[in-house]
Amino acid sequence: MLEHLFTTTLLTIRDVLPIVVVLVGFQVLVLRRPVPHLRRTLAGFAYVLVGLALFLVGLEQALFPLGKLMARQLTDPQFVHGGAVAAGTVVHWWNYGWVYAFAAAVGFATTIAEPSLIAVAIKANSVSGGAIGVWPLRIAVAIGVAVGICIGTFRIVTGTPLQYYIIAGYIIVVVQTLFAPRLIIALAYDSGGVTTSTVTVPLVAALGLGLASTVPGRSPLLDGFGLIAFASLLPMISVMGYAQIAEWRLRRSKPEMKGPD
Repeated sequence: MLEHLFTTTLLTIRDVLPIVVVLVGFQVLVLRRPVPHLRRTLAGFAYVLVGLALFLVGLEQALFPLGKLMARQLTDPQFVHGGAVAAGTVVHWWNYGWVYAFAAAVGFATTIAEPSLIAVAIKANSVSGGAIGVWPLRIAVAIGVAVGICIGTFRIVTGTPLQYYIIAGYIIVVVQTLFAPRLIIALAYDSGGVTTSTVTVPLVAALGLGLASTVPGRSPLLDGFGLIAFASLLPMISVMGYAQIAEWRLRRSKPEMKGPD
């Protein structure tokens, strides 16, 4: 374990080094100024290196195996049918209800805990002067991811082509963009990107690959990937939908607030 941690740390240093070179190079050669708060900056990079190394080791040792294990257990024919299964028993897509429920729960929980989304929500709340709430935005995005991963697991179980779902989803996004409040459009598009980050991607990828490996007739390479695309697409729909519902409720409440003449 220590040897693996040491190797991972060296690889992390190799990956982070180009970022340091670019930042320091622009600061010294282009701006021609010393690096501000040098000791604090170096300490911050040290924290980043240690955190990334521990996170990568944790992915390999825990999150990836856990996602595959859960997918294998939830798709076990004995669990699906609630007991012993005779040879040749056909398992239909509606028998995988617990798989869809687990996928939605994982999508919601990991998104709520996503550091990138928390940062974006806090910034959006600050810039908008409180018009965009931190928790409403996080919950709207989490609901979108939950629904998206649930649909993605349904696609893996049924084996239907990924492109049909993605094309239909982006048609909905384009139509929503025409009618959604301008304040929320760019934020909704960014929300679709920040969901696919440090916490969500490992578990979702492991779940997809594990599911495709255990469902009969599915290929991990052809069917195991694509869940992350759903996790990016559906939050855009849910965030713009949340803004449209809020705007509609505001319009309905205005006549009531004015009262009778």
